Amino acid sequence: MDNLERLQNILAQRGIASRRGAAELIRAGRITVNGQCVTEPGFRVAITAAINCDGRPIPLRAEPHRTFLYHKPVGEVCSTDGQGARSVLDSFHKFRERLVPVGRLDKDSEGLLLISNDGALIQQLTHPRYAHYKIYEVEVNVEPSEQQLNTLRSPLVIEGYRIRPVPVKQLQPRLLQFKLSEGRHRQIRQMCEQAGLRVRRLRRVALSGLRLGALPPGHYRELTAAELKLLLDPKPTR
Repeated sequence: MDNLERLQNILAQRGIASRRGAAELIRAGRITVNGQCVTEPGFRVAITAAINCDGRPIPLRAEPHRTFLYHKPVGEVCSTDGQGARSVLDSFHKFRERLVPVGRLDKDSEGLLLISNDGALIQQLTHPRYAHYKIYEVEVNVEPSEQQLNTLRSPLVIEGYRIRPVPVKQLQPRLLQFKLSEGRHRQIRQMCEQAGLRVRRLRRVALSGLRLGALPPGHYRELTAAELKLLLDPKPTR
């Protein structure tokens, strides 16, 4: 008899998405098993079952893991369907692996974004229990006052959630550096709004020890073994 496994786990093991992302795909009705739509992430299926995502077959065995550092330009979206705009995945059409964005950068933001099919890596980088931090350089419309900087560094309430205080440095009169270990939706933009500032440019420049460097917008490179080891070294926060 075929071994049974949770559908959510199978998708994660085969690099389709993190476990959380796989659950979202399943609940959205985008997954079929042997031709039938399944919307329960914990549904147990045979590991040899024919599983499709958005009509595309998922391989029975996990693909070789590949992870790329991509310099996302302004104007591209991280959703897999593109939402009518150019998707970050459009630059990766030549690869046979089913790659997905790791986390999000909104359409008006730019900078470091990982693209991967490594379910374990995606899970670790997107799970809040690990101490993966992100560094952003943010240009604002005016030079902030001390009061405005203090507001940015305080435990603000974003969409009903009280965030942890964020380290904010002033690199230049209108250029600020934010270091986030959590990421609410459009958090930096909402923080700036509460401080009376307007974001003119937002660029992610680092993820933990990984740096964007001089990689031009719209270009990518594959991570080295040393960089992958750096990201996979877990430092749980709780």
